Parts: sequence; C-alpha cells; structure tokens
Amino acid sequence: MIDLRLAMRRIAAPLLLLLASSCSGNGEDDADVATQDDGIQTIAAGLATSEELGIMQDALAQSELAGVFDGPASYSILAPTDAAFEALGDPKTTLLENDQRPLLVAILRDHLLPGHITPEAIEAALAEQGAPVTMTTLGQAEVTFAKSGDSLTVTRESGQTAALTGTAVAASNGVVIPIDRILLPPKG
Repeated sequence: MIDLRLAMRRIAAPLLLLLASSCSGNGEDDADVATQDDGIQTIAAGLATSEELGIMQDALAQSELAGVFDGPASYSILAPTDAAFEALGDPKTTLLENDQRPLLVAILRDHLLPGHITPEAIEAALAEQGAPVTMTTLGQAEVTFAKSGDSLTVTRESGQTAALTGTAVAASNGVVIPIDRILLPPKG
C-alpha cells in the first residue's frame, strides 16, 4: 500500500504543483474558469447537487464507495454523466445490480485520481509539457489527458476516449469532473 501511495504521489506531483501555482492568481480570469469552486462542501455533496450526475451518485452508493467521499482524503472523480450511463443501455441496469458490485467498484476505481486536480490544472500541465499528460487511477489504469481542439479529453490505455464536459466542481476534499463516456476496461 505504501509503494502505491508513493507511485501515485510521483504521478500527481506535476499536476498538483501546477494547481498550487494557478491558485495564487489575482482572479482576473474568473469568468473563464471551468471549475465551480465550492470548497466548503465535500465531493459527496457536490455530486448530490449536480442534475447530470444522478446515475453516478447511484453507482457510488451501490458500490458502497460513496462514504469515502465524505472523508478528508482528496480525490478527483472523472464522473460519467447520466447520458454516458444511459448510452450503455441494458448493461447500465445490469451494472447497478447487487451481484455486479465487484465489477462496478473496479470500473469506478478507474475513474478516480489521487489529489485535487481541476481541468485548469490539467490544461496548465498540458501547456507546460507540450504533450499529453498520463496519470494512474486508483484502479491502476493509465489515463492520458490531451487537448482536442478546444476540448480536454481523457483516454484510457485501451483507447476509449471521453471529453471533459460541463462544469467541474471543486470541493473541500477533491474535484468532480463530468465526462461524456464511461471508460470501461478492455474486453478480454
């Protein structure tokens, strides 16, 4: 467990440093910010206030992971929108059944990143590195952030890509980043 934490810190460090430097600005660009900062509520409360993330909230409750997001640890959630879940059709319903809980937990862990990472921090890291930024999720999947036109995208190592969509919510213990697709594990 300690080795995993050290590895996650090494991966997240460049993004966290960029986040810290971007927080020291003078506020002149507040109109262009893609993240709503409500640092007094938890991630769990932030999910509850979003109209487009109801199924994600249900999935977290079904997986029994929701309580983690009321705690002090900081996470960023790549949160598939309701439309992303609905695009699964019948598998969405199956995924939320009790006997599918281990699969649901595995999928959700692949949507969790360590630390407080905003879309602005991701964009800053992309600009600084001049190349895509790769991170490891809590489920040990690699995801790569890149720019596609004016949009930020996240791609799983299996090649599935989702666009960051809507307004991210920064909470006291992390960030909820809506995405337009569920990043499923490779079939096999």
